Amino acid sequence: MTNAELQQLVEKISMQSFKKPFLHKAYFNPRLRTTGGRYMLGSHDIDINRKYLDEHGMDELIGIIKHELCHYHLHIEGKGYKHGDRDFKNLLNKVGGPRHCSSLSSASRRSRVLVYVCNTCGLNFQRRRRINTSKYVCGRCRGKLRLVKEVVSEERQS
Repeated sequence: MTNAELQQLVEKISMQSFKKPFLHKAYFNPRLRTTGGRYMLGSHDIDINRKYLDEHGMDELIGIIKHELCHYHLHIEGKGYKHGDRDFKNLLNKVGGPRHCSSLSSASRRSRVLVYVCNTCGLNFQRRRRINTSKYVCGRCRGKLRLVKEVVSEERQS
């Protein structure tokens, strides 16, 4: 599916489900990673994550488009367009849009564990973020710390 075909699909869904025209741009954004789509408040454009079409098919894409069009039409009308607003929840239920999109099976999260050891007392520290060993010392004996190893693993998001 091209961006032009996506634009036509969004305009068609807008007229069928909302009975209102979509007058701005809709396009695939390859930089989206954790979300199915995004409505831009400033430009009123809609970005869509192509991976959801590839992995879950057209039904998931249509659901994402309906969700983003709810944001779009409510924002333009000056009503509550945020996820927690009553107007948004009511319109989403009316058009049959999903509250959240499905998770991507290709989305994996890197998990790393850094292991530091105290040179004086031998105490091990496990951290997810790197620490400045010239600034921080052992909490038990105030000894100097050194990085022993970094373990990186791939985890599936749930």
